[in-house]
Amino acid sequence: MANLDNQPARYGATAAGAVGAIDEGLRAHMLRVYNYMAVGLALTGITAYLTFALATTTEDGTLKLTDLGVTLYTGPLLWVFMIAPLALVFLLSWRIGRMSVGAAQVTFWAYAALLGISLSTIFLVYTMASITQVFFITAATFGVMSLWGYTTKRDLTAMGSFLMMGVIGIVIAMVVNLFLGSEALSFAISIIGVIAFTGLAAYDTQKIKELYSVNDDGTLTGRKAIMGALSLYLDFVNLFLFLLRLLGDRR
Repeated sequence: MANLDNQPARYGATAAGAVGAIDEGLRAHMLRVYNYMAVGLALTGITAYLTFALATTTEDGTLKLTDLGVTLYTGPLLWVFMIAPLALVFLLSWRIGRMSVGAAQVTFWAYAALLGISLSTIFLVYTMASITQVFFITAATFGVMSLWGYTTKRDLTAMGSFLMMGVIGIVIAMVVNLFLGSEALSFAISIIGVIAFTGLAAYDTQKIKELYSVNDDGTLTGRKAIMGALSLYLDFVNLFLFLLRLLGDRR
C-alpha cells in the first residue's frame, strides 16, 4: 500500500522534471536562434558600412564614388551582388535537410555578408543619422512583436498565412511600380510592408517555438535554429528597409 501511495508523487515529479527539461531546452534553443540572427545582422551591417566606406570618398563636401564604387554600383557586378544573396537563401532553404550544421552556418554567414554588400547602397541614399534612428525603431518594434509571438497563447497561423499573401502582393506591386514610378503606390507598398513584416516577426517566433522538440538530436536542432534565425533575420531586414523608405532622410 505504501508503494501505491507513493506512485502519484513519483509520476508527478517525473512529469515536472520533463516539463522543466523542455522549458530549459526551449529557452536554450530560442537563445541560439536569436544569437545566430544577431550575428547575421551585425555581419550585414558591418559589411554594408565597410563597402560604402571603400566605395566612396568625400571631396569638397561632395560624396563621390571611388574606382571600386564605380565598379560595384554602376557595372554588372551590382547585379551579381543582388542576385547572389537570393541564390544562397534558396540554396539554404532547399538543401538544409542535407547540410551539416557547420555548412548551414557558413551558408548563412555568406548570405548575410553578400546582402550587406548589396545593402551598402542605402548609405548613398539616406543620411547616417536617419539610418541609425530607423535601425533602433526597427529593433524596438521587432523585439516587442517577437516577445508577443513567444508568449501569446493565441494561434497565429491564420494571421501568418494572410501576411504571407500580403508579402506576395507587395512583391508584385513593387515589380509593377518599377514601370509606373508612382510615389503614391510606393508609399502604400511601404505601409503594407511595415504591417506585414511586423506581424511576421510574431508569427515566425511562434512557429520557431512550436517546431522545437526535446526529442530532436543535436543536428536537427541546429538546422532548426539556423532556419529560424534566417526567418527572423529576413523579417528584421525587410521591416528595417520599409521603415527606412517611410522615415529615412534622403541625402
